[in-house]
Amino acid sequence: MRRVTGFTYLTSLLVVAIMATGLALVGEVWHTGAMRDKEAELLFIGNQYRKAIERYYLSGPGQYPRNLPDLLKDSRKPGTERYLRQIYPDPITGKAEWGTVKAPDGGIIGVYSLSEDKPLKSANFRLRDKTFEGAATYADWKFVFLSDQQSTPKPAAGPAAPPVNTR
Repeated sequence: MRRVTGFTYLTSLLVVAIMATGLALVGEVWHTGAMRDKEAELLFIGNQYRKAIERYYLSGPGQYPRNLPDLLKDSRKPGTERYLRQIYPDPITGKAEWGTVKAPDGGIIGVYSLSEDKPLKSANFRLRDKTFEGAATYADWKFVFLSDQQSTPKPAAGPAAPPVNTR
């Protein structure tokens, strides 16, 4: 007489469930790793744009580029001078479209991703990227070059602290 029936079937179901859970965990780890790679690429490309805007500004009469293709070939000079090799796509969105930060004169002082996703990295940025700490979205990571004539926006004034007596 056979009293135990379906034991092999239940064992197979348990093995399949364990494998599915393991694959889901592997997929999550892979996705997180891919997002970290995209973030690192965004930091690199964004800083390439920042450096290109700086070089464009410093190589001429203190003028920012009017659009991103100006960084590919400087039309202000008779020869060919390039500040970027190509218009790099946004690694987060995968599109060639970037948000631009405008100067008061209409030029471009910076770029940013158009992604509204929440970044994985929120701290431990390099000094040039310290303003990205605590950003809610990738669109808050603004890669901006400000000349010496411009200053960074100042925080809102709060109540003044009483003077400290050092004697």
